[in-house]
Amino acid sequence: MKPQKVPFWLRWLVPVVLVVTWLGIAGIGGPTFGRLDEVSSNDQASFLPAGAEATEAGDWQAKFRDSEEIPAVVILENDAAFTPAQLGEAAKLKGDIEALKLGSAVVGPIPSQDGKAVQFIVPIASTNEIRDVVKELREVVQPGAPDGMKAFVTGPAGLTADLVNAFGGIDGILLLVALGAVFVILLLVYRSVVLPLAVLFTSVFALCAAILLVFGMAKIGWIQLNGQSQGILSILVIGAATDYALLFVARFREALTHTRNRTQAVLTAWKASFEPILASGATVIIALLCLLFSDLNSNKALGPVAAAGILCSLFAALTLLPALMALLGRAAFWPFRPKLLPDDEREPEIVTGLEGQKGLWRATGRLVSRRPRVVWVASVLLLLVAATGVLQLKANGVPQTDVILSKSDAVDGQDALARHFDAGSGSPAVVVASEGSAQQVLDKVKAADGVGDAYLLADGSVPITGAPGAPSQPAVRDGRVLINATLNSAADSIEAENAVKSLRASVREVDAQALVGGVTATALDTNTTAQRDLVVIIPIVLVVILFILMLLLRSVVAPVLLVLSVVLSYGAAMGVSAWVFNGVFGFSGADATVPLFGFVFLVALGVDYNIFLMSRVREESLKHGTRPGILRGLSVTGGVITSAGVVLAATFAALGVIPIMFLVQLAFIVAFGVLLDTVLVRSLLVPALAYDIGSKIWWPGKLGRESSAPLARPRGELEEEGASVGR
Repeated sequence: MKPQKVPFWLRWLVPVVLVVTWLGIAGIGGPTFGRLDEVSSNDQASFLPAGAEATEAGDWQAKFRDSEEIPAVVILENDAAFTPAQLGEAAKLKGDIEALKLGSAVVGPIPSQDGKAVQFIVPIASTNEIRDVVKELREVVQPGAPDGMKAFVTGPAGLTADLVNAFGGIDGILLLVALGAVFVILLLVYRSVVLPLAVLFTSVFALCAAILLVFGMAKIGWIQLNGQSQGILSILVIGAATDYALLFVARFREALTHTRNRTQAVLTAWKASFEPILASGATVIIALLCLLFSDLNSNKALGPVAAAGILCSLFAALTLLPALMALLGRAAFWPFRPKLLPDDEREPEIVTGLEGQKGLWRATGRLVSRRPRVVWVASVLLLLVAATGVLQLKANGVPQTDVILSKSDAVDGQDALARHFDAGSGSPAVVVASEGSAQQVLDKVKAADGVGDAYLLADGSVPITGAPGAPSQPAVRDGRVLINATLNSAADSIEAENAVKSLRASVREVDAQALVGGVTATALDTNTTAQRDLVVIIPIVLVVILFILMLLLRSVVAPVLLVLSVVLSYGAAMGVSAWVFNGVFGFSGADATVPLFGFVFLVALGVDYNIFLMSRVREESLKHGTRPGILRGLSVTGGVITSAGVVLAATFAALGVIPIMFLVQLAFIVAFGVLLDTVLVRSLLVPALAYDIGSKIWWPGKLGRESSAPLARPRGELEEEGASVGR
C-alpha cells in the first residue's frame, strides 16, 4: 500500500517544537527539585486537623508565646544514681547548651526521682533549620556528657529533626530506585534500549513539570507541601506517566503493522489512545481532589499536589511521547522492529474473538469463554476471603516513636525519658481555660486520671509552683489562661490519648469553653479526623468515578460492576496487608490515614486499568459484537495492562526505601493491590463477568440492545481460529 503523504510541518516541525518545549520545561523544573525544601515543611503544623480542638488550642497557645519555639529534651542517663560530683558535671553542660543561643532560657538540670537521669528543656527557635540545629545540639551534648553516661536529644524538636532526616532520601534514593525499577521492567518487556529510555524521559520530564507547578503553588501559598506529599508526588508521576506511555506505545506498535508512515501511525495511535488516557487521568485527578474535603491538613495538601502531578503526566504522555515516536518511528523498537502485515492479515475475520491470538492471553480468553461463571464466582470468593483480613487492621494510629523505622536518637531518648520521668514530661497536655474559672479547672486537671502534675503558666511560660520567688499570677490573653498537665503515660501512647479524653470531659464540667491541646491531643484528633474522612471521602470518590465511567462507556451496568470490582479488590488488598503488617513486619499498628490513602490510590489507579480494558472492549464490541469483543479486548490489552501494573507496583514499592512507617505501609498496600487488580480482577473477574452477562453489560446504551448469543462453548480445536463457538 502506498504510504499517505504527510506535510513537513506535521512530520518534523511539530514533533521538534514539542520536544524542545519539554526540554525547556525540564531545564527549569529539574533544578527546582533541589529547592523544594524552601517551600516544604515537616513540622507538626503541616499535619494538624484543620478544625479540631487541638488546633484551636494551639492557636490560643501561640498568643501566649513571645516567639515560635519548639522544645528539645536533653536526657543524661546513668546506670546508678548520680553522685553530687556527677550532678555538678551535668550542670556544667547547661552552660554549653546556652552558649549555642538556640532560643529562650534552658530549664534544668531536672533530676529524676530514681536519681539515675537528669533532663534539660531546651527551647529552639522555629525560625532556625530544625535539622541542623538539633544536629548542632547533639554534637555538643553527646561528647560533653560525663564519662559513663548516655546522652540523648529528644522531645518534639528531636523527633521532628529525625523525621526530616528520614525524609532526606526522597530527593535522591527514592527517585533512583523508582527509575531503575521502571527501566529494568521496560527493558524486559520491550527487549529494546531506545523505547524504555523514551518512556523514562517522558516520566522524568513530567516530574520536572510537576515540580515546577507544585513549587509555584507552594510559593504563593496555594498549597502546603511536606515530605510525605513530595515522596508520593515523585512516585505517582513516574508510575502514571509510564502507564499512559505504555498504552500509547501499544497502539503505536499496532498502528505500525498497518502502515509504513511513522507520522500516520502516531496520529492513529494518538486518536485511539486519547480518550482512555484522558479519561484515566481525569478520573485520578478528580479522585485526588476529593481529598480537599478532608479536615486533615496533610490530606488536603496531598490532593492538589498529586493532582498536579497526574496532570503533567497526562500532558507528557499525549504530547512529548508522541513527538518522540514521530521522530524515532520503528527505530524506537530496535532491534525488534514491528513488521508491516500483509493486507489480508491486518483485519482478520472475528467470530469468537480468539482469532490470531497466541500464548497466555489466548489461553486466558479460552478459559473465560468456556467457564465464565465459574471464573468470576471463584475470583469473587477468593477476594472475599482475602478481605476478611481487614478485621485485623489496626489503623487507629501509632506512637510517634514507631513512625521512624530507622535508628533514631530521639526515639531512644523517649524510651530513656519514660524509664526515669513521668512519661509525658517534655510534651505536656495544654489546657486553655477562662480566667474566672482558672483555679477550678486546675483542680480538675490535677484530679484527672492519668495526670501526674499540673500548674498554671505565668508570662514567659514560667510555671506557677508556689515556691519562693516564683511568679504568682498567671498570664492572661483575651480572658484565657494556660495550664500545663504532665501525663503519666508517654505522650504518643494510647493511654495518654485516653487520659486526654478523660481530661476534656473533666474540665468542661467547670468551664464549657475549656480546650485541651498538646502533642497527645493532636494525635488523638488526627486519628479521629482521619476516620471521619474515610467515611466522608470514600462515597464522594466512588460517585465521581462512577459518573466518569458512565460517560466513557455510555452504560450504567458496566460502570456499576467495575466500581464494585475495584472496591472488592481494595478490600482484599487491605485484608492481606493487615496480615502482613501484623504477622510479617510486626508493626504496632497503622497510621489512621493509611486506609484512605490506600483507597484513593488503589481505586483511582485501579479504574485506570478498567478504562484501558473496557474502552478497548467497547471499541471491539462495536465491530464484532459483545462477547467476541470482550475476548478480543482482553487479548490485545492483557500484555499492556499487566506491564503497566508491574511498573506501577514497582514504582510504589520504591517508597519502601524511605524509613517512615506510613510510606512503607502505603508502598505495600498499593504495590500488592495493583498486582492483585492487574492479575486477577482485570484479567479474569471483569472479563468473565462481562462475558457471562453479554450485551446487557452495555445497558441502556445502543450496544446493550443487541441480541445476545448464547454463551460460547468450545466444541473442538481449529487450526487457526481457536475454539469454535456452539450456537
